Amino acid sequence: MEIPFMVKPGMNVSLQEGSKEWNKEFDPEYTSNYVKKGDTKKPLKKLHKRMLELQELLYAEGQRALLIILQGMDTCGKDGTIRKVMSGINVQGCEVVSFKAPTSDELSRDYLWRVHKAVPQKGKIGIFNRSHYKDVLVVRVHNLVPESIWKRRYKQINDFERMLVENGTVILKFFLNISQKEQKERLEARIENPAKHWKINASDFHERTYWDDYMQAYEVALQECSTDWAPWYVIPADKKWYRNLVITERIVETLEGLDMKFPKPNTDVSKLILE
Repeated sequence: MEIPFMVKPGMNVSLQEGSKEWNKEFDPEYTSNYVKKGDTKKPLKKLHKRMLELQELLYAEGQRALLIILQGMDTCGKDGTIRKVMSGINVQGCEVVSFKAPTSDELSRDYLWRVHKAVPQKGKIGIFNRSHYKDVLVVRVHNLVPESIWKRRYKQINDFERMLVENGTVILKFFLNISQKEQKERLEARIENPAKHWKINASDFHERTYWDDYMQAYEVALQECSTDWAPWYVIPADKKWYRNLVITERIVETLEGLDMKFPKPNTDVSKLILE
């Protein structure tokens, strides 16, 4: 069965409209049959209810963890996705990790060290706001390490993720795909709204000048690191409400596909008596 928005292993990926490999579902403005935000409210509410049930089952079974990876250009909506998609779950069973510039301690170790120790424990959901993919994106665009080094990292990342999956971590990787036009509008909105000035970072404006370089780096990363065990999903993200619906659907479908079961009680419940 074909899964919407999934990058099939070995697929040539193009995020540029009009190219031969371009998929209409890779269109940042794509919203399927939904026209406006209101159209997604009912299905999203139903999905949130189901996700809470599945989270409880994941925790009770305690055999697997769910790792959600969010990547994308600045203003693509990683924070908004976390806030909206995960709004219905029990926060005690979910941890968000944001990967900033590595510390001196982290730089003294292999680049996956800080990532591995942040992987969620079994029974819980972990969300990476940016991730180890920075080490084949930022380092490539800004020539922070030689090409001979970052090229090896695609295989290293695939092997790392395979090891996690084989040891009980289910991985969902979402690339939040916004258009350059939409990014410009979101940056302008931050400038115009004093309440959003705290979110403004000069580096976001500087990184925007590397848009084409980043798109090329993302295309290769998606192509090289979408595997059978940890595929990438290119999520249309110009419309925040559609982005939220699609990601929630994929999380629920993935958890349902695990066929989880509540463990048997340690006590014979039928013999318990309340006095």
